[in-house]
Amino acid sequence: MGNSGKIIINKKGVALITAYMVIAVLLAFGGFVIDVSNSQNKTANTFKRQAQVINIAEAGLDQALVTIRSLGTPPSGSITNSTIGYIVTYTKLAPLVGGDPNMVRYKVQSTGTIGTISQTITNYLRTDNYARYIWFTDGENYQGTNVWFWDQDHLNGPTQTNGHFNIKGDPVFGGVVRSVDDYIRYYNNGNNINSSNLSNPPHDLPDFQDAVTLGSDSIKMPTQALNLRAASTAAGGLRYTGNTTILLNSNGTMNLTNSGHTYNNMSLPANGALFVNNGNLNISGTLSGRLTVGASGDINVTNNIIYAYDPRLPGSTSTDTLGLISEGDVMIDKDASHTNLEIDASIMALNTSFMLEDWWEGGARGTLSVFGGIIQKQRGPVGTFSGTTKVSGYSKNYNYDARLLIYPPPFVPTTDDYITITWEN
Repeated sequence: MGNSGKIIINKKGVALITAYMVIAVLLAFGGFVIDVSNSQNKTANTFKRQAQVINIAEAGLDQALVTIRSLGTPPSGSITNSTIGYIVTYTKLAPLVGGDPNMVRYKVQSTGTIGTISQTITNYLRTDNYARYIWFTDGENYQGTNVWFWDQDHLNGPTQTNGHFNIKGDPVFGGVVRSVDDYIRYYNNGNNINSSNLSNPPHDLPDFQDAVTLGSDSIKMPTQALNLRAASTAAGGLRYTGNTTILLNSNGTMNLTNSGHTYNNMSLPANGALFVNNGNLNISGTLSGRLTVGASGDINVTNNIIYAYDPRLPGSTSTDTLGLISEGDVMIDKDASHTNLEIDASIMALNTSFMLEDWWEGGARGTLSVFGGIIQKQRGPVGTFSGTTKVSGYSKNYNYDARLLIYPPPFVPTTDDYITITWEN
């Protein structure tokens, strides 16, 4: 009987081979992990440098704005800061088509660099103007008396006062709010107090729906409409002397009365500028077009002033835009509507106020709606209240015309500052 064949298995040898295979796999995996880690580190460093060059480019834009504000106009050529690592260039742009030629625009580009990585950010600047505010005052008092925002008031847009706001109850502020004084005066149930808090419970609970800055920088009010005065005597402008009355027509014309003569269906001034010297201006009607009217005396609003094509309607492409600039007061005539009244315009009272004539009498009226903005040296009253009851005049419903940020009415005064309109990278 032959011997059966036996296979002798060396378990130690198999274990050794297995160990070598495991080590090889681990070494390969370890190398992969190291490669992945190195790749991740490189990616993280790249992202870090990209973020750094963006910060450097933004620093260049910040410095560019400081430079143009301090010089009034940008320096020629480019500005290089080799320590921080940015290069800034300025390009003057043509005025917007249909826009005000006094609104100077610049394209500012800042490039930040670290090694081989660069990033360019572009900022579009424009001279600032008062028409971008829904509400602007030098002070919130009239002839030394506080004028209050109260329960029935609603402002939907950016506001600024070079003083402080007086607040009673729960008015609504739908835009950015800034005051130079670092406090708000609250009615406090008749016992007025000053406070840096944004509410005074339980009596005064204003609804601030955007950022509030107390202690902001002051913006100086002009005393004359110099741009408008000059434009009214230039080609395409209109200048009148003495008291004048204008009725705006929805077909893009106006009826104008001056020195006893009436001119019906006159064309609006070609450059959008009309000024009345040594007199007051009465105005009402429906505007089709772009126009700024001014007076060395007062402007009296005798009835509704509305746009022929309402820019608030869905899909509207309306360019109707009105500026009212008085070097005295802008006054709502006491015989204007006792129900509701609407004024579509950026209103400026350089000396002194926008107000209702005989605001303390005549009983309670309806709502005064302003679509645009109100800029005045001293805040004028449009009514009175007692407790939560309106005694005389109008409640206020002021809504911002956002178009005025880019396309203000012709020849409105500028603030001697620059603001950012858009930016891109």
